[in-house]
Amino acid sequence: MYAWIWRKLPGRPRTRALTAAVLAAAVVAVLWYAVFPLLEPVVTVDEVTVEK
Repeated sequence: MYAWIWRKLPGRPRTRALTAAVLAAAVVAVLWYAVFPLLEPVVTVDEVTVEK
């Protein structure tokens, strides 16, 4: 999959690396600011139950 993405990116290797880094940062930003806040009410990380 990563090889396919690398082949589809335009330019020389340095340009491809920069484009790949920008795309990865965009994915992280979308996850951080859009997806994770939507999932926060469903996933309760603060409520930890430990039974002995």
